[in-house]
Amino acid sequence: MSTPFRHKPLALALSGIAAALVSMHAQGAAFALQENSASGLGNAYAGGAASAEDASTVWFNPAGMTRLKQREAVLALHLIKPSTEFNDGGSLPAFNQPLGGGGGDAGGLEFVPNTYIVVPINNQFTFGVGLNAPFGLTTEYDDGWAGRYLALKSAVKTINVQPSIAWQATPQLSLGLGVNFQWVDAKLSSNVNYSAALAQAAQTAAAGGQIPANLVPTIIAATPGLDSKVTVKGDDTAWGWNVGMIYEPQPGTRFGAHYRSEIQYGVGGDVDFDNPALPTLPPALAPVVGALATAVNAQLYDGSVRSDIDLPAIANVSFFHRLTPQWDVMGDVQWTGWSSLPELRFVRTSGPAADSTLSVTPYNWDDTWRFSVGANYHMDSRWTFKGGLAWDESPIPEEFRTPRLPDENRLWLSGGAQFRYAPNMVFDVGLTYIFIDDPAMNDNAGSTTRNGLLRGSYDANVWILSAGLTYRF
Repeated sequence: MSTPFRHKPLALALSGIAAALVSMHAQGAAFALQENSASGLGNAYAGGAASAEDASTVWFNPAGMTRLKQREAVLALHLIKPSTEFNDGGSLPAFNQPLGGGGGDAGGLEFVPNTYIVVPINNQFTFGVGLNAPFGLTTEYDDGWAGRYLALKSAVKTINVQPSIAWQATPQLSLGLGVNFQWVDAKLSSNVNYSAALAQAAQTAAAGGQIPANLVPTIIAATPGLDSKVTVKGDDTAWGWNVGMIYEPQPGTRFGAHYRSEIQYGVGGDVDFDNPALPTLPPALAPVVGALATAVNAQLYDGSVRSDIDLPAIANVSFFHRLTPQWDVMGDVQWTGWSSLPELRFVRTSGPAADSTLSVTPYNWDDTWRFSVGANYHMDSRWTFKGGLAWDESPIPEEFRTPRLPDENRLWLSGGAQFRYAPNMVFDVGLTYIFIDDPAMNDNAGSTTRNGLLRGSYDANVWILSAGLTYRF
């Protein structure tokens, strides 16, 4: 009996985990979180690098802080509800396993806060600091679903702290600089086809003469449907920087540009395996399968792992123009350099296989563009109504799409309102619906025998509700 099992089971497990560590950056396309202010959501974040509407400009373009002439604090909360449902279109089961179900809705309700404070120092310099969560992901499929060897749960959280300084270089030109300190925490899980690993061990033992070859089919028939569960937990901190400028050739017309650097993570953590108990076996077979399980468990051992991840640079060019006292228009073009991530490599850092490469997952993602336009209508001195549209390109070619990141191009439809309760207190609300092109799925992580083939498409969309308070003091 020939074998298609050629790679270590641990490498197979981590190939699925690898995608999730990148998927944290990718609710804009590839699940990057654009939601870093409530005031900007109503415009689909059009004009983000030029509007400088409130203290959230610390994140979107620190040069805009020079427009804020008194101390100001912003607090915002975003409710994000993605829906991700798989529709089977000819999936195939893994070796010695049932196919499994559809996985349910993998999306969950998330609460994302951010806050910013800006303090003018003098007529030329302004200081600000922001605390936000620019990247995040929570997806969870039902146990036993068809893609369980590719993804079960992904939970990624980030915290970003950004102190910034802005300089009014001329009456028309402002410059800004920020430093980013980020912390990421991830918990990711999937299944490993333990029955396939036992079959591989049996075939290897038969080829080496340790067991009779005619015993292999009996072992396979006696051990169907066995799964191990692998969970990776890891975290890291990293530094980055950003720089921006705003040019205002005339009052009410502004052009902004902002660049955010790559951030390099060395994510370290632990891998844990929950290996299954063996079924009741005939007395003559039990010691043989027990010895094979011991060999498999020697590969699926708990320990530490590491992966280096270079996340992409981001650049924005924006404009803002006051057409009339009642109407503003704005736009934004954003570029994200996802091609900086050609692959993801996992390395063991403890145990007998320390320093060995466990998996190399190719990405070959493309650089992407995001285009947005928006408008404000100032009904009176207290009420402003907002609208915006955005088209957000996915970086993921179809052949590299996985169920951890079933991403496609997106269309944002946004609206919002702003109420000036008092001269020093402003409330913002925004609502966005994101249409996602139905992502096609055809993934087996390199082997249908080990992992099954997940073939079909997704129904996917996102709702976002944001509320914010601006207080000037």
